[in-house]
Amino acid sequence: MALDTFLLYLATWTLVALSPGPAVMFSMSQAARHGMRGAVAGTAGILLGHVFVFGAVAFGLAALLASYSGAVTTIRIVGALYLMYLGAKMLFAKPRGSAAVTETPAPLAHGGLILQGLAVQLTNPKLLLFVLALLPQFISPDYPLPLQLAIMLTVTVVIDGIALLAYAHLAAHGARALKGSRALAWVERAFGGALIFFGLKLLLTRR
Repeated sequence: MALDTFLLYLATWTLVALSPGPAVMFSMSQAARHGMRGAVAGTAGILLGHVFVFGAVAFGLAALLASYSGAVTTIRIVGALYLMYLGAKMLFAKPRGSAAVTETPAPLAHGGLILQGLAVQLTNPKLLLFVLALLPQFISPDYPLPLQLAIMLTVTVVIDGIALLAYAHLAAHGARALKGSRALAWVERAFGGALIFFGLKLLLTRR
């Protein structure tokens, strides 16, 4: 991959990563609810989702899936319902108060958050279609395809990881500042409402 192409992809994905979306809201909600350890676990699941998406693109599965509108619609509906489910859980969960940012979740809980983050990514067809449309613009026939995909995947994971954890840090810091306050419960409900909003937005999106 040429240096100018690499820098252009780096700049492009940085803008994408900084744009608030379901992944950002999910990481922030887990930070507010479980602290940074929970946010790291959830973010790990989201980044793992990138590996699956790039793998699907590399093996042509994404193009095959995109050609079947029914499959994309099914993924979109499932993804929207899942986001709304996570939002509803947070919206109606019993507030944890200070425990939300001081307790360390059990390893099993961390595994569950990783799976939740993975599910958020894999049930978002907009991500799949966006990556499918974006990557070919940076692919050059002069360089090996696997190497180029590996470089872009690395850039995507690193930039997304930094952006998501930065957003999560802000949420965790805010939750710590509000611990013991009723306002923390409303912050958690706000994140739950935001997840529901993104779920509804995805549900109403037309290809």
